[in-house]
Amino acid sequence: MSDILLLKFAIPPRWIHGGPVLTRPTRGAGSHVVGDPCIVRDPSVGGYRMFLFLYPPGHGQSICRSLTDVGPGQWSAPAPLEFTNPEVIPDGTHKPYIVQDAHRPNEAAQIDGRYCLVSVGMGQSKYIHQAWASSLAGPWTWEKQPLIVGGAPGSFDEKHADAVSAFHFSQRREILYCYMGYPRQAQPRAVSPFGNAQGAAIARVGKPGVVKLGQVLPPCQQKGHWAAGWVGGMQILPGVKSRWVGLINASPTAPDPANKAVWTEEPPPSLGGFAVCDEEFPIANWRWSDAPLERMEDIPAAAQATGEGGNLWRHHILILPGGGVAMFYNAGHYGQEQLYVKFAPGAS
Repeated sequence: MSDILLLKFAIPPRWIHGGPVLTRPTRGAGSHVVGDPCIVRDPSVGGYRMFLFLYPPGHGQSICRSLTDVGPGQWSAPAPLEFTNPEVIPDGTHKPYIVQDAHRPNEAAQIDGRYCLVSVGMGQSKYIHQAWASSLAGPWTWEKQPLIVGGAPGSFDEKHADAVSAFHFSQRREILYCYMGYPRQAQPRAVSPFGNAQGAAIARVGKPGVVKLGQVLPPCQQKGHWAAGWVGGMQILPGVKSRWVGLINASPTAPDPANKAVWTEEPPPSLGGFAVCDEEFPIANWRWSDAPLERMEDIPAAAQATGEGGNLWRHHILILPGGGVAMFYNAGHYGQEQLYVKFAPGAS
């Protein structure tokens, strides 16, 4: 295994569609959504453990027992997570994400001997909470108080705090939380004033509470840009050409609060792409890439035949031994999503 490639990510120039990895069953767990993947190495299974948005009920996990073969047919049927105190979150939870080592992609952070999971409550106002376990298999125990809640009136995250990801900076003894903030009121920006933005918060390990940092990546202020409408969830990786690379989903379409469709806050299309940052600590001065990974009209016919299209939702990079790169993402219309993979040819 190449330690250099394990620690640094270079954006590949092209990707090859690998097909559906986890599909929606006709009923039961995951019959509406199988997506929003977060993947970490798990030595106890000889491969990887994926945490995902499995709806219903909202959360799930799947196992791959190979370190190199991670495509279709290699992942177990997803099953819901287990919690010791589910009563703490009476409305349920969704979109779980394992806190990862900021400098070692796909490595679950061990913080004082435990693993940490963040997730989003499913109440009328979405908020973020946190759980701990001694094993990646769980069971997970929720902290009794929410971690991040909606902001003050007029703030970028007044309505919801959603789609969280989290990264442990061991030398700083801090956890950086990145999340999707939804406003209730127009924000002071010319392009997409009602668009969701990427926000951040910091927690000091061993101390209660977080410090909110506000929005760190708003919609691009260039009209027509692929990320000019709204901003989704983000995975942060240490980069080769830039200090940090953010893999993120976003849309060119600005939300219209007068539209009461189910997808009003996230109008289509959702597209995947990158942002980069050269700060030592990635909480400011992010820059959008000029183009997304792929537009709807660019999806090959063979991939469309398997259900890709409508939206390309949350994306997640998995760096493989030897430098191979796989990218997982859910595709489909809102609430009708399943999980796909792309591979970077020649990554080594």
